[in-house]
Amino acid sequence: MHQLVVVVIFAVAAFAAELPYPKPNAGYAAPSYDKEPLMPYNFGYAVNDVPTYNNFAHQETADTKAVTGSYRVALPDGRTQIVSYRADENGYVADVKYQGEAKYDSKPAYQQAYQSAPAPSYKP
Repeated sequence: MHQLVVVVIFAVAAFAAELPYPKPNAGYAAPSYDKEPLMPYNFGYAVNDVPTYNNFAHQETADTKAVTGSYRVALPDGRTQIVSYRADENGYVADVKYQGEAKYDSKPAYQQAYQSAPAPSYKP
């Protein structure tokens, strides 16, 4: 029985080796990331949801040579982190700054956004 299994495996492997698989990149040009200019664009968004303490924003602009932008986020310790960046042929450079002073408190800064379910009204 084992000999039959081995023969079948070799037969399948030999058949698969003869299948005409396409060659890598056959008919496709190699990607040329370095030669294609950037498409100009500009976008931005901001969120400030006071009940959930979500406060963040992002802005980005691209011309045909570089991408520049910044984003900010309110951190749990009360500070705001601001990252300004530029990405071009020289790489990605980010400048990270913090506004405010870190404050640590043992109780959470958020309020409970939901109410607990009422106690059951039936008697056991």
